[in-house]
Amino acid sequence: MNIHDQAQLAAAHWHGQILRLIGARENAVFKMEIPDGHAALRLHRPGYQNPDAIQSELWWCTALSDAGVAVPPALAAKDGALLVTLPDGRLASAIHWQEGHPLGATGVPLSASVPVILQRHHALGRLLAQMHAATDRLTLPAGFTRPRWDLAGLVGDAPLWGRFWEHPLATAAQAARLQQVRDWIAVRLATLADRDMGLIHADVLRENVLVNDRSLCLIDFDDSGFGYRGYDLGTAMLGNVAEPAYAEIRDSLIDGYATLRQIDRDTVEMFTLMRACASVGWTMPRLAADDPIHRRHLARCLGFAERLIP
Repeated sequence: MNIHDQAQLAAAHWHGQILRLIGARENAVFKMEIPDGHAALRLHRPGYQNPDAIQSELWWCTALSDAGVAVPPALAAKDGALLVTLPDGRLASAIHWQEGHPLGATGVPLSASVPVILQRHHALGRLLAQMHAATDRLTLPAGFTRPRWDLAGLVGDAPLWGRFWEHPLATAAQAARLQQVRDWIAVRLATLADRDMGLIHADVLRENVLVNDRSLCLIDFDDSGFGYRGYDLGTAMLGNVAEPAYAEIRDSLIDGYATLRQIDRDTVEMFTLMRACASVGWTMPRLAADDPIHRRHLARCLGFAERLIP
């Protein structure tokens, strides 16, 4: 059975009809028509997140939406379940459809004028602060489980996204520099003065921020987990490191966040570098050896490291 046939089989659990494939990275995501509108159907990548972790993600997103945070809630199937198991064992879930267009693709220059870019990042900073604050007011249900984006999960011996300092396409000099970066980050995480930790989105890339007129919505919580709140801001900045207005965008994001919570610039920049490292690790098991993204991610990571580490 091909992926589209699987999607239609899953869509029947929501009385849905598949319209089109949106994307297929960690999960295959489809837009589907349902009796009262549209929804996003996800066919979860086998072995990536276990059922308890997916159920926890769906619970959290729904709780955030109920708290007024611009996050799409989960959509229960016709039997009331949030997670459906298909005959071949693959898991499927659905969330309410969100209108809007992505803020942009990571690594692609933003096309909007600088004032609009700054306004959107100020709004994004505030949205992240709202999400963190609302989460801190929640009582998580028994059995709630998500990955941990903590010191071990980022720069330990077995990081969640792989040992980035051992990337097979890195030269000996690059590998040595990546190890130095890893050590530098580890020291700063261990001594971080602002240890604001809790549930985070962990993947606030431009493509996961939808823009609808002047409002923003955060989507794709598939990599969410427990970690440093600054990692969300660092991830949001990763796609901006080549922007001429990088400093202004960073400051707008921080200013937006500061309307509700505090974080300092150096912490955001350290987590921007951390996410650049994690993205290098992400490529290793997922992309073909000749994919140019490998070298682009290595260059971005090492280039940004030159800004921060003497």
